[in-house]
Amino acid sequence: MTSVFCDNISLMQAAGEQHNSFDLSALPSVDLVLSESADLIAKFGRSSVVDAARKALDKLRSELLAGEHSSATRIDLFSIAHERVRSALDSDRSARLRRVINATGVVIHTNLGRAPLSENAVNSLVEVARGYSNLEYDVAAGVRGKRGADVESLICTLIGAEAAIIVNNCAAAAFFVLSAFAAGREVIVSRGELVEIGGDFRVPDVLERSGATLHEVGTTNRTKAADYAKAIGDATKMILRVHPSNYRIVGFTAAPSLDELVTVAGENNVVLFEDIGSGAVADVAAYGVNDEPSPRESIKAGVDIVAFSGDKLLGGPQSGIIAGRSELIDKLRKHPLYRALRVDKLTLAALGATLEPYVRGTETEEVPVIKMLAITADDIRSRAAQLVESLAGNASLQLEIIEGNSAIGGGSAPTSHPETWLISVSKPNTSADSLAARLRQNDPPIITRIENDRVLIDLRTVSHQDEAELVDALRSV
Repeated sequence: MTSVFCDNISLMQAAGEQHNSFDLSALPSVDLVLSESADLIAKFGRSSVVDAARKALDKLRSELLAGEHSSATRIDLFSIAHERVRSALDSDRSARLRRVINATGVVIHTNLGRAPLSENAVNSLVEVARGYSNLEYDVAAGVRGKRGADVESLICTLIGAEAAIIVNNCAAAAFFVLSAFAAGREVIVSRGELVEIGGDFRVPDVLERSGATLHEVGTTNRTKAADYAKAIGDATKMILRVHPSNYRIVGFTAAPSLDELVTVAGENNVVLFEDIGSGAVADVAAYGVNDEPSPRESIKAGVDIVAFSGDKLLGGPQSGIIAGRSELIDKLRKHPLYRALRVDKLTLAALGATLEPYVRGTETEEVPVIKMLAITADDIRSRAAQLVESLAGNASLQLEIIEGNSAIGGGSAPTSHPETWLISVSKPNTSADSLAARLRQNDPPIITRIENDRVLIDLRTVSHQDEAELVDALRSV
């Protein structure tokens, strides 16, 4: 202990170690706690430590008045307060945004930040973050340039669109398009597509907030092209098609094809807008991910505007991509909302570096989401066997390799569950909840899933670089 603390301890002992439940003079002062918190002050800052100390002492004061800690000495009370300050500050830091290891097998895990970025995307992000960048500057001409022009060009190359624009997420993209083209006008949408995407984000609410009037057609399970054509009137500005990304209606169903909707929209001079959602630029059906629409196919079919996410099946940073006919995209670019919704240099850097492998045809080797989807069950089983073998000397853990399924996640492909092999982890006299909690306390936290009172680890979403940390964490539990 420091000399300051020792001097204070001597004074405490001289005053008597015991106190009754109402003897508040036994509480240490904020200054005393601070005098023994140099390491915390250096790590968290003085103001944070002062705030934590005051809260800890207030709580301790309330407990003393309630008759708690009746046999505690002054030294005991100091120790309790000081430990609570340290614990509170550590807890605050652990709640901050940081890296975790996703061992759940959910590839696009919304709670864990959705798509992990590629190495090139991270490098590009860091490069433009370190200093200044040519965000809106044409280096060759020495004049002001257009924000995101290179990334928009990549998008157009990939999906065959005339023009593109980027906003901060796909929900913003839908709101933006509806506000720009249908405010005060009517938008026709199938009843079967009035979905809630997640987080209370509902298509009817978005339509209302955009200023557009909703005109529902068809039924929940069956809508035909004739329903759209019949509903079009003088107030109609747009037909909206929404991909039901996070659910499926099966059985007695019907929906018009894109070609049919393109024909209806063209014959009646209304805009056809398709909100695709997940944004599968690659052929993800090759990896068992079915029923996900392709932006390229929509543009090819003649859809006027498509919107899709950059951070789901595309595998990039959070963003909303709008692409389509150049005259419509130009109108969006001049709209006042664009400045409020546009993305920054970091998003553009990461998105551009994510798109480049698709242009080169190397996305399976470079984009983490696509790499994870492409991993075969046999590959995962082989990795699982090696991991279990590396832990063979740990007699306290019971490990078993069992068949299972991964998930796509992120509101994408709800019916697609890639086959995988899971590592079942259990420990005598330890519940699955307790074991999972211990893994979450690791640095970095290990996030698993629990089924049938067993902790399950799916290596599909654990990179080779993270595997060593996972093994160390399992050894320590």
